[in-house]
Amino acid sequence: MYDILHDLIIDAPAAKIFAAITEPIHLNNWWTKEASGIAQVGQEYRLYFSTEYDWYAEVSICEVEHQFELKMTKADGDWNPTRFGFILTQQEQGVLLSHYHKNWQSTNHHYRRSNYSWAQLLRILKNYVEKGEIVPFAHRD
Repeated sequence: MYDILHDLIIDAPAAKIFAAITEPIHLNNWWTKEASGIAQVGQEYRLYFSTEYDWYAEVSICEVEHQFELKMTKADGDWNPTRFGFILTQQEQGVLLSHYHKNWQSTNHHYRRSNYSWAQLLRILKNYVEKGEIVPFAHRD
């Protein structure tokens, strides 16, 4: 199994970051085209990007202002066995956001592309939380 791992400091309260990574209205401003779901263990999230990428995941960890994880339940063959999440840790200079995307079966093109995309999206998340910047969906990649 292979994992994608990213860390970044965000200069914002953990509550604001947690809302940005769990509330569909915020997910739509930095990641998805249209999301729905409730941040509660066992609840389902819809992660809609296009008709070809209309994916679903189940909340597997939800510790308010500390950790949030989704386990893919309906996606393509590469993403389906994976789970991804965020761990928030208060630091002197802000909140350390540790992002992981685990259980990739190989380091194929899709893995490498997703790794790059997560890095870009996390930069967009940081700017969204810190500055209120919203990048239109069509310009996020």
